[in-house]
Amino acid sequence: MKRVLRIIACGLLAGALGGCGDRGIAEVDGVDVKALAHMREILSKEPRLPDGFSPRPDQAWQAPFTPADHNCRAVLDAAGGRAPERALTAQAAASYQGDELGEQVGVGLARYAGSEAEGHIAELARALESCRAVRAGSGTHLRTTILPIGDVADEAVGGELRGKLNGYPYTLDVVLARSGDTLVSLVHTSMAEVEPQRTRQLLDAVIRMATA
Repeated sequence: MKRVLRIIACGLLAGALGGCGDRGIAEVDGVDVKALAHMREILSKEPRLPDGFSPRPDQAWQAPFTPADHNCRAVLDAAGGRAPERALTAQAAASYQGDELGEQVGVGLARYAGSEAEGHIAELARALESCRAVRAGSGTHLRTTILPIGDVADEAVGGELRGKLNGYPYTLDVVLARSGDTLVSLVHTSMAEVEPQRTRQLLDAVIRMATA
C-alpha cells in the first residue's frame, strides 16, 4: 500500500518537483500531497489580478535568457517552479499574460518543512544582492537595482532588472516573499516600463492567493 501511495504521489509531482526516477521516489516521503493539490488549485482558478491581466493561467514562467551568474539564476528560478530543493514539500507555478507589450507575470509557490523557508529567503536575498547584472549573449544586458519592499507577508525582498533583451528595451521586477512556511516568488516583465505600483498590486494579489 505504501508503494502504491508513493507511485500516486510521484505522478502528482511530475513537473512540479522534478522527475520521478529513483531519486524522485526517495524524495516523495517528504511531500505534502494535500498542500501540492491546494497550490495547484490556487493557481489554476481565476485569480483576482489587477486589470489588464488574463485570468487564465499559462505554464510556468520561463526566463527569455539564461543568466551566466548562478546568483541571478537562483533568484529567477523560483518564479518558474524551480525553488530551492532543501526541505521542499510542495511546489507549483504558473504565469499570466498582461496587456502591455511583452507583459507577463510569473508566480511560484513553494512550501518547506520546519523553518527552512526562512533560511531559503535569506539565501535568496543574498543572491539578489550579488546579482548586479545579467548578461546572456551580445544583445542581452540587464542591470539590477534593489527595490524597497515593505509591509508584505512576514518578509520580502525585491529588485528591478532593466536594460536590453536581444537588443530591445526590457524590464523585469522580481519579488521574493515569505509567508509562514511558504516562499512566494513573482516576476513582472515588460518590453516597456514596468510600473512599481503595478508590481505591488500584483504582489498583493499573489500574497492573497497564497494565503487563501
